[in-house]
Amino acid sequence: MTKSKGNSKVKTKPNEDELIALYMDFVLENEKTPKSVFKFSKDNNITEQEFYQFFGSFDGLRRAIWNKFFDNAISVMEQSKEYAKFSNREKLLTFFYTFFEVLTANRSYVLYALNENSTPLKNLEQLKGLRSRIKDYGKSLIAAENQEKSLKLLGKNEMLFSEGLWVQFLFLLKFWMDDNSAGFESTDVAIEKSINTIFDVFDNTPLERIVDLGKFLWKERTK
Repeated sequence: MTKSKGNSKVKTKPNEDELIALYMDFVLENEKTPKSVFKFSKDNNITEQEFYQFFGSFDGLRRAIWNKFFDNAISVMEQSKEYAKFSNREKLLTFFYTFFEVLTANRSYVLYALNENSTPLKNLEQLKGLRSRIKDYGKSLIAAENQEKSLKLLGKNEMLFSEGLWVQFLFLLKFWMDDNSAGFESTDVAIEKSINTIFDVFDNTPLERIVDLGKFLWKERTK
């Protein structure tokens, strides 16, 4: 982003990433969301038309932020040569570890965004695009595994797994938001135990993992 004399916001035609950065900076610096696209555009010396080329509203921009978080995590994982050789369990663990590292790098914004409204469901509306991405990611893992099975009866339900994965993510997101441990170590433990549990549920051996997860959550709750 280039700056000119007399106006620190003056720049060439913005792109999607720059608009997102400007929005996140505004929220963090002012502890509130912009009142209008007109005012936001004017303050950043761009036109409304330039904003609307990428987003139809601030709601669309907020959803795009979460999509970017997901895309960044996937990009980081796929840069590893070992990732393609991982089992589904290892891939999913890697995804959640990486995704929550991305969230941690943007923790101040994420906490604001998810606590902005007094109604929790209102805050979750911005996760619609992310929900689709996470569910599709889960489906792709199971679909690839099912293709390797010679009998269809041994295949796993992609829809059920993807829905369970989304619920698991929401649990981990809330856990991470409330986590006060150094380096969010408790979240890492919660990720490992919860992902192991969801896979064991699908492998029909859930009892030991569920008891283990329950003990961990109870311990964290009573700290």
